[in-house]
Amino acid sequence: MVSNSAMACLYEKNVASRLHLVSVFCISLVVSGFAELQRFQHATKDDGSLSFLVVGDWGRRGFYNQSAVALQMGRIGEQLDIDFVVSTGDNFYGDGLRDVNDPAFLESFKDVYTATSLQKQWYSVLGNHDYRGDTEAQLSPALRKIDSRWLCQRSFILNTGIAEFFFVDTTPIVNKYLIDKDHNYDWRAVSPRGTYVANLLQDLKVALNKSTAKWKIVVGHHAIRSVGHHGDTPELISLLLPILKAHNVDMYMNGHDHCLEHISSLDSPIQYLTSGAGSKAWRGDVKSYNNRAMKFFYDGQGFMSVKLTGSDAKIAFYDVLGRLLHTWKMSKPLHSTM
Repeated sequence: MVSNSAMACLYEKNVASRLHLVSVFCISLVVSGFAELQRFQHATKDDGSLSFLVVGDWGRRGFYNQSAVALQMGRIGEQLDIDFVVSTGDNFYGDGLRDVNDPAFLESFKDVYTATSLQKQWYSVLGNHDYRGDTEAQLSPALRKIDSRWLCQRSFILNTGIAEFFFVDTTPIVNKYLIDKDHNYDWRAVSPRGTYVANLLQDLKVALNKSTAKWKIVVGHHAIRSVGHHGDTPELISLLLPILKAHNVDMYMNGHDHCLEHISSLDSPIQYLTSGAGSKAWRGDVKSYNNRAMKFFYDGQGFMSVKLTGSDAKIAFYDVLGRLLHTWKMSKPLHSTM
């Protein structure tokens, strides 16, 4: 096991060198006996289409307009007849869940998302704030006994036929949490970290390579590209993005930055979609970006919807009042699998 102090020494070196070393370290490890990512199935509608909502960074016991966003999610969810909800992480503030009996699960999830249309499966990943608590609690089947909608795993695959979703545990990939002296993180099951990350990336490569789905969508907590407070994530650009490009991924969805945004890749088909505005938002915190790539940015609260068919993908962003802010449509030949 690599100690935090040893990792801290590596981290304090030159940023460019560090990223290069981390890339070489993670990718050059000999990966033996890796297991395939766990798979879940979710059927499309009878017409072959699929609709869902995406929300992140929400769990604040209804405060910071979380309840108001939830209300509009229920309204839009009913209009679209959604099939499920995707959560992009930071599910419970400020330090995850204490254990499976933590009342935050009821106060921030079950008692907030009460609309009939939201009584569908929720597929969730962990965020960095979730890692400050008991990560195993969020992954525990005990929570599904309290509310059957809840499904959270570190990394997994959701197969719907028309689309495959690849949920990726991004927090262990990001170096800064290893030297964060202000918070404690639950690194159980992800140590030694280098092996964990290498295995995760290898598993993702294998799964993407096998996929014949019309749409390939990767979900993580941290942004690859963002103009929000946190900005781009160098480790994901170095380690994850090349995999997405090599396997013709259509969309990367994330939270972490408390905003809504849409950035188009200029050298691949990837659409970078941030939906991290489920409660507290950061007004006026925006970086400059390439105008050709930047399609939309909103520094308030809200969420995103997606509708997929055999030929089209339609995304839409909504604010805390349910007002439509931005739409985007992608098309593919009807018989294409790329």
